[in-house]
Order: sequence, then structure tokens, then C-alpha cells
Amino acid sequence: MAAEINFMVGGEAGQGVQTIGATLAKTLFRAGLYVFSDQDYESRIRGGHSFYRVRAADREILAFAEPVDVLVAIDQNTFNLHHNEVKEDGVIIFDSEKLKPEGDHRNLLGIPLEKLAEEKAGNKVMANSVAAGAAISVGGYDFAILEDVLKDQFARLGKDIIEANIKAARAGYDSARQNPKAVRTPIKPATKDRKMMLLDGNQALALGAMAAGLKFMAAYPMTPTTSIIEYIADKGRKFNIVVIQPEDEIAAMNMAVGAGFAGVRSMTATSGDGFALMTEGLGLAGITETPVVIVLGQRPGPAVGLPTRTEQGELGFAIFGGSGEFPRIVLAPCTITDAFDTAARAFNLAEKYQTPVIILTDHYFSTMSQTIPRFDLGEVVIDRGELISEAEAEKLTEYKRHKITDSGISPRLIPGHGKQLVVTDSDEHDETGHMIEDAKTRRLMVAKRLRKLEGAKNALAAPRYHPRPKAKTTLVGWGSTYGAIREAASMLEKDGTAASILQLNDLWPFPAGEVAGALGKTSKNIVIENNATGQLASLIRQETGIKVSHKILKFDGRPFSPAFIASEVKKVVG
Repeated sequence: MAAEINFMVGGEAGQGVQTIGATLAKTLFRAGLYVFSDQDYESRIRGGHSFYRVRAADREILAFAEPVDVLVAIDQNTFNLHHNEVKEDGVIIFDSEKLKPEGDHRNLLGIPLEKLAEEKAGNKVMANSVAAGAAISVGGYDFAILEDVLKDQFARLGKDIIEANIKAARAGYDSARQNPKAVRTPIKPATKDRKMMLLDGNQALALGAMAAGLKFMAAYPMTPTTSIIEYIADKGRKFNIVVIQPEDEIAAMNMAVGAGFAGVRSMTATSGDGFALMTEGLGLAGITETPVVIVLGQRPGPAVGLPTRTEQGELGFAIFGGSGEFPRIVLAPCTITDAFDTAARAFNLAEKYQTPVIILTDHYFSTMSQTIPRFDLGEVVIDRGELISEAEAEKLTEYKRHKITDSGISPRLIPGHGKQLVVTDSDEHDETGHMIEDAKTRRLMVAKRLRKLEGAKNALAAPRYHPRPKAKTTLVGWGSTYGAIREAASMLEKDGTAASILQLNDLWPFPAGEVAGALGKTSKNIVIENNATGQLASLIRQETGIKVSHKILKFDGRPFSPAFIASEVKKVVG
């Protein structure tokens, strides 16, 4: 039988919740388990409730789970809010000198977290290491694994800080061991010789972009994509990647377009509000046929909305945003592995079709971490499309940047290569790139650009389709809902309800044929998405003519859990 353990760490911002959560995730990963983690926090530097969930198992896991085995309550509010989410045989770790649990709880593990930190490490700030030690002890794992994690985690702060945190963690570990009823039998490692990684969505996207040859990134920090900028700025030093933080998102987009026009692989990243400012620059890339990649990390709007929560409210915005009609490609990775692959493909698609490519993620996807196989860099293929080489450029006697072709794709010359001038314009233009006003040329150029969508449609990945024998229901989703839908389908199957799954990664140009074919095989089709209006459901009807029978929508800023989806599906299918 499969085994798993679920931790939740809760407290106020500034109390080390993220530090404890990340430490637990890394320790369980190094213990040989599959790990999935996610975060929930408020938009403030200090105060406000936040929590970090870590799930570990001896098999692949794709989402967070409910209820909780071990709750680490750093403050009273966490206890009050989450004690009812703990299993009957679960454990609640709390600071015995600061919290006063109320009610009948059989599995309370009171440890003087701050007092031990001060006594053993000389600083009560290290109470988070005491808590991490106690949690790992309850899980039944060897302290040596946690010790190695702490050495790596605090390496940059020096030997004294490392030793102090290890002492603090050991104090928490030993204190928990004094209550043998709380300590569990550890889950056996999934496999000893795994070549695995523990990454979050933004790290995987950043690595995919760098592997694809990213050379320029301009972006203004905005949750949830800020860590992409930080990661590339840090790691990019080794790979000659220029990273610039300009004054705003308008400048960031235009700089990225300029870099793409100059011939380097370029990218920007933002969220909904920032993308709203970028749409004029997006149109500039569209009419000048300039390749550029944009990561759009969704969060609840409108306006600032809930800046540190999650939503899938900008599917329509990504596909149709901007003035006028021009081609673009929209992708939405479903797993952490997808994030790497999608980022790498995005640059190839942008250059092949000389058009913007938008990668849609969301706050949940950006911050969730998952155990995945190591990437095979040998599988990353660089395709720069119809790019004229320097040798060929020297032989050119004329050049039309926007030459009309059957595919809509014009041979692309990098400015400065050869003797021919590369001309383009944000006004409508002719094949040579010079401004025009006549109706005939306008029709030809619009049609030329839109023809790219036909070719792009054939270059995109088909939706993930997981048919189930005798299934009468298909669960349909896109992007980050994949893991929760997959696990919900397994729950339903155990209860005797078979459900097929259709999950879209590449969303535009829309795979109408594949979607229609899959939906035609079941009588009930349920679209599951994190928005209030059912944007994917509307897109399906627009592109296929099929009206889905039911929608399960969530728009409170929180992600779907497998249990929630399974419960809602049961209501639909009876």
C-alpha cells in the first residue's frame, strides 16, 4: 500500500514559515521520498496568516492533500484556523510557552520553541530550526539528513550560523523524541538511486529559458513572476545573459521586443496588471513580426486584486489582448517538467513563426515544488526558423523583411549582418517594411501574418488525453489544475466512478479537432478552472461549437484540491 505524510507549517509573515517549510521539503526529498509543496501567504512583509504545505510519499504525487498529519503551529491563529484539519491520529506541534490550545486534542506536542532556541543557539530567531527538527523527528527521519540540509541552507552565512541552527534543530528533534507516541515510522524511500530534483514552477521555467539560449531579459518585479527574474539574474551570470529591471512594464516589453529584433532570444515576465501595460508592445511585436517570449503569471484581479493568491482569469486576455488582429501562441504548462519543456519550446516557436509567445502560469504553479526527474539537456533542440546566416547575408542583393510567402513567414535577417538594410514599422507597411496606406497592401499583410497560425497549429503539442474504460464523464482542465484533476480522477475511480481526463497545455491556436474528438466520447463533460466565468468552457464553444455540460469553478484565490474536485464531480454525476 502506498504511504504518505502531510505537513502544514503556519504562522505570521516574518516568523520563518517559509524557512521551516522549505527545510522540511528538502529533508524529505533527501530522505528519498517524492515531495510536493505549496505556499499560501498574504501580501505583507510582517503579520497576516500564512502557511506552507509539504506532502511526501513513496510514489509520484501531483498535488497537495487533505487532511494534515503534522501541523506546526507557530502562532495561536494557526492553531485556531487549522487544528480541525489534522487527522485523528495526527500531531500538532506548538510552542508550549506561548500558545494555549483549547478543546480536547489527544495529540498535542508542546515544545518551548523560542526558549530552546535561546538556550541552545543563543538566539530565539532560530525557533524555526527547533520547529523543523521537531517535525522531522515526528516523521521518524534521521537527524543527519536534516543536518546536511541546514549546512547547505545556511552555507553563505558562515560556520557559526550553521552550527547554531544545527544545535537548535537538534534540540527540537530530541524534545519531540521524548514523546514516543508522537513519533511515526518513517516512510521507506521510493528508490535509492534516483536522479531527481526538487524544483518550483518558476525555477523550471527559468532553467528552460536558459537552456533554450535566452540572452536578454527585461522585467519589472511583480508577484508571482519575480523569482524568475531573480533566478535568471543570479544564474545568468554564468551564461552571459543580460538581465535588466527597467522603470516599468511598458519599458520592459519594448526592450524585450527590441532585443528580439536585434537577433537575440529575449523574454519578459509579469502578471495581469503588468501585462495590461504591455499590450501595446505586444502589438508592436505582432506587426513587426518580432519573436519574443512573455511569461504571464496569473493572480486574482481586477486591478491589484489579491496579489499573492492564485487564479486562471487571464486566458482570454492572453489570447485576444492587444489592439487589432495578429497571431500569437499561448502555452500553459501543466507540471513542473512541462515548465522546463514549455519554456524551451516557446523560444523555438517564437523564432520559427516570428511572433510573440505567451506562457500562462499562475501563483499556485509558480510557487509549488515537486520532485521530478532531472532534465535531459541533450533533448533541448534550438530551432531559429527562417534565419538568414551571416554567410548568406553577405550575398544578398535585396531584402524584404516582410516578404509575402505561402506560410506567412518571411526570411529573417539580423540587422548588421550583410549590407542590406532591415526595415520595419509599427504602422502598416509593405514587404520592404515601409509605411503604406492603401487597402490592397493592408489586406495582403494582415492575411500574411494570420497564415502563420495554420502552421503553428500543427507545431503545437496535442492535449493530454487519459481515456478511461466505460467512462461517461470527461474532466477538462488547463495549466496548473492538472495534478489535482489527475488525483481526483483516481479517487473517483476507487469509488466506482470512471472519468476520462482532457488537459490542455498548448491553448492557442486552439486544438479544436482533438478537443471535439475527446469530448464526443462521453455524455458529461466537466470543465474545471480557477475563474468565475468558465473561460476555457467559452473557448471550447467558440472554437468547436460544443457546449460543455457542467463547470466546476473556483475563484477565491485558492487552488483546487483533489478532494474538492472529487466531491464536486460526485454532485454532478450523482
